Amino acid sequence: MKIGLGSDHGGYNLKKEIVRYLEGKGIECVDFGPDNSLESVDYPVYGEVVANAVVRKEVDYGILCCGTGIGISLAANKVPGIRCAVVSDVFSAKMSKAHNDANMLSLGERVLGRGLALEIVEAWINTEFEGDRHSRRVDMIKEIEKKHSK
Repeated sequence: MKIGLGSDHGGYNLKKEIVRYLEGKGIECVDFGPDNSLESVDYPVYGEVVANAVVRKEVDYGILCCGTGIGISLAANKVPGIRCAVVSDVFSAKMSKAHNDANMLSLGERVLGRGLALEIVEAWINTEFEGDRHSRRVDMIKEIEKKHSK
């Protein structure tokens, strides 16, 4: 498994914690930035770059972090083919993958503690899409996306 990660300044520390955690489990990580800064940066840049890597299959999944997880997920979800879920609990993490086939996860550093954030990541990476009736619904989401794409 190869996971791409990105953040803004508000999610930088959490992103670094997640990278350490995943690499400690032997999971390959690609950090799309920012590289080494807590200075203000624009979250849409990093949401888009990680989303593009997921769509191009340069990475299997993407994980994003900002202050709340919301802004960066909105940017990622503008990229066709992305289903990025903002998650603040373990159950939602599992369901975003099992029922919605989320290919990206977004977390808020100012919302979650380190321990819960890592539990969420663990649950999310270990959950598989259930398919079956959920496939039909994910296909419906894809059709909505196609209908509104230029």
